[in-house]
Amino acid sequence: MFIRLGYDIEFEIPAPVAMVAMLSVHPSRAADLRAPDELGIEPKVEVSSYMDHFGNRCTRFVAPQGTLRLSNTTMIEDPGTPDPVALNAREHPVGELPDETLLYLLNSRYCEVDRLSNIATELFGAIAPGWGRVQAVCDWVNSRVMFGYQHARPFRTALDVFTDRVGVCRDYQHLAIAFCRALNIPARYATGYLGDIGVPLTPPMDFSAWFEAYLDNQWWVFDARNNTPRIGRVLIATGRDASDVAITTSFGAANLTRFTVVAEETVAPPIVASGN
Repeated sequence: MFIRLGYDIEFEIPAPVAMVAMLSVHPSRAADLRAPDELGIEPKVEVSSYMDHFGNRCTRFVAPQGTLRLSNTTMIEDPGTPDPVALNAREHPVGELPDETLLYLLNSRYCEVDRLSNIATELFGAIAPGWGRVQAVCDWVNSRVMFGYQHARPFRTALDVFTDRVGVCRDYQHLAIAFCRALNIPARYATGYLGDIGVPLTPPMDFSAWFEAYLDNQWWVFDARNNTPRIGRVLIATGRDASDVAITTSFGAANLTRFTVVAEETVAPPIVASGN
């Protein structure tokens, strides 16, 4: 299947400001792109790209005073199958984990592992290690946190979500990540596109959050908000939590005035015959 991806974002910039955008499809999905994935910036400015230390593609530039527009439309080919499930995937003892996964056992800006450790043990310590325990975490978070855009708050942490029992998709993932880390299961935050493919439409469209847990020598997708395998998930970035994967970061004032995201199934691009 083919998925059309895109965004149209505008800011009002009171004074020139340096910015970093993390809006490109993740390098792990670059081979699936069927159209250029290029950040359009109006007015035109000088840009440079780099890979951050989590392996995400970033674009930096200085936005001039006035209206700034960031936009893009691209297309990606997707297998059209739900997120994989591996019910027999095992947990690794911490002593056997790869070095690069240890970071995802620690406290981070939005995931207070130490403060949720005893709670995680009480809730999930008796559940057999492995896939089922991570799924139990997702089930618990999904059933006890109330979703609502009116509950969005940029400073809400995993402990706040546990206490308040409300939030948006990132809050569900932060709490699930903190619980997993408290159980010595490496867990990292992920953001990207997740259109309403194979499920009822739930506008407005937005970028989505989910998380990945390290089991049986690989990272697996889990989603405490939707809590069911989904079709057409397209990764943009991973990190310790939402602070590592902000779609845009401005080093000064930048006031958001427009925000539109698209992720929808579309027809295959036409095949152009080459001439002799």
